[in-house]
Amino acid sequence: MMSADRENHDMTQTDIALLLADAADEVEIGIAPVQAVVRGGRRRKARRWAVAAATALVLAGSTGATLAFAGLPGERADRGTPVASRPASAEERHVYDPQRTELARGTERGKEWRVWVEVWGAPRDTREAVRQLDAMKEVGLRPTVDKAADLVGKTSYFSMRSYGDGRSLVVMFDTHKRIDRLAGTDLMAAAVPLEEVGPTAPERLVVGHVAKTAREVTCRWKDGSSTVAPLEGPAARGGTSLIRPVGGYPGGNWFVCLAPQGTTYQDAEVTK
Repeated sequence: MMSADRENHDMTQTDIALLLADAADEVEIGIAPVQAVVRGGRRRKARRWAVAAATALVLAGSTGATLAFAGLPGERADRGTPVASRPASAEERHVYDPQRTELARGTERGKEWRVWVEVWGAPRDTREAVRQLDAMKEVGLRPTVDKAADLVGKTSYFSMRSYGDGRSLVVMFDTHKRIDRLAGTDLMAAAVPLEEVGPTAPERLVVGHVAKTAREVTCRWKDGSSTVAPLEGPAARGGTSLIRPVGGYPGGNWFVCLAPQGTTYQDAEVTK
């Protein structure tokens, strides 16, 4: 259900299918037919992460639930001076309520679509980990761990997209003790359908992350055209193809590209 290339990636299709099966308690997922894009100016050892193009979930409350996003990508919601005399609480670390950063939005066939990233802070002990896992399950999410205790000291992220009033889709997700910082032209991404999900749905939406130094990503489509996603700035704000920072995610910036109607994804790379 996604187009992808493979470079220095050790996960098999069966491995991804097992991870996807863990990602949704009530969604049956078969063998993943493809893998995600992994490109870079230098070869990197792939970390344990998963692409979840087939994983649909319902947000808590209703399918049309409204999410609270950061005012600006990467901006701290609390501008107050931190108190040095005490450690940050679980709430301040976003253990139970993640930081949400909207990457892009637009309107397609009269319906609004959005792409965002959720970053869940690292629990400090098993008690916090159990509460975090319960909070994730309440909204249909499941990190790449076997039990709650495995979340201790680890940060989890989920990139997601919604279309109209339908179910939201997890695009990429992972849980890390230390999130690797991408560098140079490193790029990790996945291409998924914007609207319906199915074996014939066109893969027009590309979501991924790049180094903080990347100023431009070019996504190429099968009809020979291309779309340039620039680093967010005054002229780029509000567009549907952008590179943006994500609150709580230190590994790099994230980007979104959207193909024109009538074509699908071919490849993507950092071009500046």
